[in-house]
Amino acid sequence: NGGRRMLPASNTKLFSSTAAMDVLGPSYRFHTDVLATGPVHRGTLLGSLYLKGYGDPTALQSDYAGLAKQLAQSGVKRVIGDLVADDTYFDHVRLGDSWAWDDEPFYYSAQISALTLAPDTDYDSGTAIVESRPGTTVGAPVKLTLVPANGVLKLVSSAKTGAAGSSNTLSIEREHGTNVVRVTGSVPLGASVGREWVTVWEPQLYAADVFRRALAAEGISVGGRIKSAASPTTARVLARDESMTVGELMNPFMKLSNNMHAETLVKAMGAVAEAEGSWSAGLGVVTDYAQSLGVDTSTIRLSDGSGLSRKVNVTADSITDLLIAAQQEPWWQQWYDALPIAGNADRFTGGTLRSRMRNTPAANNLHGKTGSLTGVTSLSGYVTNADGRKLVFSMISNNYLVSPRSIEDAVGVTLASWSEQAAIPAVSTLRTAQTTCDLEWDKAC
Repeated sequence: NGGRRMLPASNTKLFSSTAAMDVLGPSYRFHTDVLATGPVHRGTLLGSLYLKGYGDPTALQSDYAGLAKQLAQSGVKRVIGDLVADDTYFDHVRLGDSWAWDDEPFYYSAQISALTLAPDTDYDSGTAIVESRPGTTVGAPVKLTLVPANGVLKLVSSAKTGAAGSSNTLSIEREHGTNVVRVTGSVPLGASVGREWVTVWEPQLYAADVFRRALAAEGISVGGRIKSAASPTTARVLARDESMTVGELMNPFMKLSNNMHAETLVKAMGAVAEAEGSWSAGLGVVTDYAQSLGVDTSTIRLSDGSGLSRKVNVTADSITDLLIAAQQEPWWQQWYDALPIAGNADRFTGGTLRSRMRNTPAANNLHGKTGSLTGVTSLSGYVTNADGRKLVFSMISNNYLVSPRSIEDAVGVTLASWSEQAAIPAVSTLRTAQTTCDLEWDKAC
């Protein structure tokens, strides 16, 4: 069934990541600029200050602090105009095709913007963290903190401190269409600090708010307000921050299966290759790259870069064709190393496979990409058999009620254990798994 179209979930990232390594290149860096058109007179910028993003999904609060420091070192102490957030490098379509409305508050479905902010070094761009602590007495309000501090998200809480040992029923969720975050439920007395990631509505304003606070920390006042607009083409650069390279980004992107990284890379490819930072332009670039590798793109459909869309359809054949051809690319080793590695407990080594296939021949051997949605699981990648031969495999399962992930792991272990001296029993085992569970697998042997 290798030619049957299936919903792949995050196996879609195999297409977007390889295209990004080729089209943008492993040395490509995103950047964020601070610009102005007005002159600086005795420390005062006579005009507005522009913060323009070029898609950096790794921008942290510390990066915006660095931009503020650069501006202070240039002699600016006051801005009489507005602070303008410019995210026009990408279009303003924030969410992907057919993304579910009820996923919107959660970190894996953040809005895509060319100007954004991540609260952590997982680089969960477009999100903030709500930290929660119980009060000092039963019935006291739960203590809440935003990380990073910002004035964009508004916490509205009725959460109380429960008795020691009681259930933690805390719920933290952003309301659709707003930046109001409702906090309800109970946290038991003496509980440790809780952390919940929430997405931000219009993340460019969030980034600008954090930047304004960084300016204030450097002693730079802004007289106007924060607003969204395009920077004038005549604006000059006063400060610049650059991201890690795309090659380096592959590690947090692929190990942790970060949806926002995938979509940012897709739009960046559209902007670089087609002068249009949109999903349609970027996905055209991704499809063209896959076709250049010999993938039959007439049999598949890519609707986003991450696989969060339920319109994506690919075949196991298309994935294994991609994996085989990618080995000839000059950047392949860096990309291969970024794939999750089965059974390795280190989070940035094992990634989404760190707890799977431990203490088996597949551990520290199988490099693969996982995929998971309700009713969808997939695992595709590379594994070396007992004879030292590298095998390429792809399994996709759809429309199940009980997850067949244990069968994926069993196939991975079988392939890692397989010796060509005993090929017939190994093939028999695989065929039994396929027949019994109706799973997709291809080119395993």
